[in-house]
Amino acid sequence: MTLGEKLYELRRKEHLSQEEVAEKLSVTRQTVSKWETDESKPDFDKIVPICELYGISSEELLKGESIEKREEVEEAPKEDTHKKLRAIAITSSIFLYFIAVIWMILAEETLHLEDGLSVSIFMLICGVATCILIFQGIVLSKAKEVPKEDPLRSVWSILGGLFTIIYFAVSFLTMAWHITWLIWIIYAVVQEMIRIIYEMRNQNDK
Repeated sequence: MTLGEKLYELRRKEHLSQEEVAEKLSVTRQTVSKWETDESKPDFDKIVPICELYGISSEELLKGESIEKREEVEEAPKEDTHKKLRAIAITSSIFLYFIAVIWMILAEETLHLEDGLSVSIFMLICGVATCILIFQGIVLSKAKEVPKEDPLRSVWSILGGLFTIIYFAVSFLTMAWHITWLIWIIYAVVQEMIRIIYEMRNQNDK
């Protein structure tokens, strides 16, 4: 990559026009154009201002790799960190749901605690797990680029209808409305698992 091509990439990355660059560097637009087409090279006293304008070192400007490659190297760790955070959030919430169920069994069968105390602790654990799940769904999922139309939209419609039928059927048959809301937590977990499997398959196909 020539110096001119690199200067063009840098300007495009910063969304600047040749006129704006010329104004910031106290040169003419024609001078900037000649730099980018390799008709001429920047004077030595312009190297530092150019580097300061684009936030790079003089070594990166004169000897470094292309801007696209540098951006790919910078984005890779961010994407890996994002995936790790999502994985931690999902596994933590699922683990807490299991802990909540185990707590109810122990509270009733082993500890023989009062229903009010055991249910309160159960609700607290489920509440924390749900908050983690919602956080990863709203914050972490929005941190990456989301397609305009969800490719799993039809799946969510079918899944939502199925769980609605299950919820009302179980609730009316058992009349345990105080506990059947857990079906919606299961729905959220199943939905996220389907999304993860779908994303993993897409990555393998690429």
